[in-house]
Amino acid sequence: MSAGEKLILLGEIIGAHGIRGEVVVRSYTADPQAIADYGPLVDQAGAAPLTLKVMRMTPKGGVIARVKGVSDRNGAELLKGRKLHVAREAMPEPEADDDFYHADLIGLAAADASGAVIGEVVAVQNFGAGDLLEVRLAGSRKTELIPFTKAFVPTVDMAARRVVIEMPVAVADDEAEADAQGEER
Repeated sequence: MSAGEKLILLGEIIGAHGIRGEVVVRSYTADPQAIADYGPLVDQAGAAPLTLKVMRMTPKGGVIARVKGVSDRNGAELLKGRKLHVAREAMPEPEADDDFYHADLIGLAAADASGAVIGEVVAVQNFGAGDLLEVRLAGSRKTELIPFTKAFVPTVDMAARRVVIEMPVAVADDEAEADAQGEER
């Protein structure tokens, strides 16, 4: 992998399973068993490729997999905590116009309806109730979480590298109040 190549996190090894070198993988793919379909998976630095062979699912939704070159529990335990990435170029393009990879959203400018830049998307979070865009506000270290729905993010323009955000009323009120008080952000 070349330096600076964008990686997509597909899962992580969360533990060893049995004595034959199998691992338990928490897969972040839509179909958990498809994690092995992307070819060798690399660590965050784009190195140390691992080839997985999915064996079966766990009752809790994890994937039991064999790792090429690992044949015992000790080898499997050494992989615990390993994040599994694939190059963005290896991923298929999203099928629908309103489907996006989280990694593609990070770094987009966040603008209001008038086109004024209000910040930058620095992360995409999901705490169980849906995706949230974490936006670092312009001229500030402060971030805000914005629900990633059509109501709050009506436009995602990948070509222009920006999203249009309708700020929630509470955030807009906080900003106006801070400006009125002359607080530095």
